[in-house]
Amino acid sequence: MNQPRTAVGDELSGRRIVLTAQRRAEQLASALERHGAQIVHAPTLSVIPHSDDPELVARTRELIDHRPDLVVVTTGIGFTGWGEVAEAAGLREEWHAMLSAARIVARGPKARGAIQAAGLTAAWVAESETSAEIEETLLADGVDGMRVAVQHHGAGADGLDEAFAAAGADVRSLVIYRWGPAPDPKAVVDAVRLVAQRQCDAVAFTSAPGAAAFLTAAEEQGLLPAVIEAFNDGVVAAAVGTVTAAPLHAQGIRTVIPERFRLGALARTLVSELTG
Repeated sequence: MNQPRTAVGDELSGRRIVLTAQRRAEQLASALERHGAQIVHAPTLSVIPHSDDPELVARTRELIDHRPDLVVVTTGIGFTGWGEVAEAAGLREEWHAMLSAARIVARGPKARGAIQAAGLTAAWVAESETSAEIEETLLADGVDGMRVAVQHHGAGADGLDEAFAAAGADVRSLVIYRWGPAPDPKAVVDAVRLVAQRQCDAVAFTSAPGAAAFLTAAEEQGLLPAVIEAFNDGVVAAAVGTVTAAPLHAQGIRTVIPERFRLGALARTLVSELTG
């Protein structure tokens, strides 16, 4: 039997919060429900793994046979998925040995956490969680003549491949998953209307593509101006980090961001914002 969630307060009683994430949405929902919040699930994108992609397995074999000097890890979910693909192909030990011999850099703490969970160590972490910081730092260090493997996030191109290749590197690109359409488009449209009609108190965003997809849905419904106005006058737009907030900022939307780019910190920020 499922045990009831333990309440820690009723600060958010009567508050309605929209969650736009698919991954780890239950974790964030649970944290907010313990404070009495009503949760509306409206994931704007789905995560589609490439676990059965023969090209990904082939590229992994190639890197095992011709080891990279440098491996760039852009997302925790992508790196973990890569390990699962290697294991399914019977290459886990060789994959781990290949990475152990390389310099690994991570785009933020989440990527570093996945690297550590695999028993590996990141030599450097981009604390801003941006590909731009990775590009700037590695190009300053120099990549000419190096074999560089780049594990990309679900949105695809981020300019790293081109920048490193132009600087003389031999680049190998790895796409572990991609963003797909919303699993329930009607739920997203309903959530957009809740914001436009100010019938919710906050919306939580956990990825830049997810935030962009929410705004696109609003535009398709002819409600983008009303959504922007609502976010800037009553409805809280909360983003897990500065990268996630970028599409919102591009539309002039006031966004609250926790100091630490974590779901737990995002939940605490929402509690503080909605009770302050």
